[in-house]
Amino acid sequence: MSKNVAGSTFQETNLDNGFHLLHFQNDDNEKVIFERNVESSFIQLHFCLKGNASFIFNNGNYVFNVLNKHSVLLYNPMENLPIRLEMPGQGDLISILVSIKKLHSLFSKEANYIPFLSEENSNRKFYDDSTIKPSVLNVLQQLLNSKTDSPTRDLYLKGKIYELLSLHFEKDKISDGEYCPFLVDEGDILKIRKAKDIIISRISNPPSLNELANEIGLSLKKLKEGFKQIYGDTVYSFLFDYKMEQARIMLESNQFNVNEVGLKIGYSMASHFIAAFKKKFGTTPKQYVLSLQS
Repeated sequence: MSKNVAGSTFQETNLDNGFHLLHFQNDDNEKVIFERNVESSFIQLHFCLKGNASFIFNNGNYVFNVLNKHSVLLYNPMENLPIRLEMPGQGDLISILVSIKKLHSLFSKEANYIPFLSEENSNRKFYDDSTIKPSVLNVLQQLLNSKTDSPTRDLYLKGKIYELLSLHFEKDKISDGEYCPFLVDEGDILKIRKAKDIIISRISNPPSLNELANEIGLSLKKLKEGFKQIYGDTVYSFLFDYKMEQARIMLESNQFNVNEVGLKIGYSMASHFIAAFKKKFGTTPKQYVLSLQS
């Protein structure tokens, strides 16, 4: 099934019973909203390949943001989680919807290290927000480049998605015995997500960790541990990566010079911004802009 609206495209491929591949693409410069019903028996895996996107739940009362080159996993066996995806201009996102029954059949032997497949956790909610691994990015690009007119395309896609799932759930995603889709209190999850929103909204002047912990109503220890478990990084390492990604986007827009970009993300001295950008991307902001022009 496919649907085109102006510069946006939604394509769905039903690969098997309880197994769906979705591709959301917005080549326009205006925000587009995609919607699709999803039953509670399905696990949702969303991979943002370009731009940023937001999933809107509970009539707009809860927003789950997905950053560029990040993936999210959503599973709530207690109620349906219909997709309402808001995608700003120039966005690309691939989703896999797989029923818990289907996933059990694929990973029955691995249930001991994928918590939501274990019997005692069968009625628990799970969330995951992590950077897409390079091996997974490679498979996603192969999915995008698959020939649409090939008679064996569905078979090819199914094989590639099996490969993608095995890479995504590989044991190297586990650190210190814990797996990213976390078993923590839902109230704490919301507070930690609020912490992320706070540091992003105050990107040029973020609060200290103590101030942040007090503002969201968590202890400093719970903030540090919870943030690392949810986002796979410390608060300030996450913020650094976010700053650099926003700087890259602003430089690509060609609307701001290097000094202006540095000031917008909190660097009062251009030399500090240049050093940080080079540390992240291996090149200076000026060299990066010149490479785009060439």
